[in-house]
Amino acid sequence: MLLKNLPKIKIERLQMAKAELKTKPTKADVEKFLNNIKDEKKREDAFKILKMMKQITKEEPKMWGPSIVGFGSYLYKYESGREGEMCITGFSPRKQSLTIYIMPGFERYEKLMKKLGKYRTGKSCLYINKLEDVDLKVLKELISESVKYMKKKYN
Repeated sequence: MLLKNLPKIKIERLQMAKAELKTKPTKADVEKFLNNIKDEKKREDAFKILKMMKQITKEEPKMWGPSIVGFGSYLYKYESGREGEMCITGFSPRKQSLTIYIMPGFERYEKLMKKLGKYRTGKSCLYINKLEDVDLKVLKELISESVKYMKKKYN
């Protein structure tokens, strides 16, 4: 297929479909990554989330890309034909906040979200400044429900 004969937007889509995903499992050491977090409070919170997610998923963590600690995996395919693999749940101790990945999003968890505490959300990202800002029982339930949903839908 000659790219010069296609409209620009179609060329961009073809290039995106061929682009290699950056977020994929690596062999990097999870504990080493977490121990390198400079901020002591963020490091402590990250290890608490690690323990919680291990209990919930009954899986060992893997690094996904350079900064996501992920548990389990699922295969997805968009209508565009693009497909890939992502962790079922995970987290990333970012400078601004602790990011927790709730892959199905938050619409189905409205009641839990009301009880959670102080947070912000993106499409599948839950941003928490520190764990003491949220109710840990509610957070655990939110992650558990999300994992159950993902396993039922994709496995």
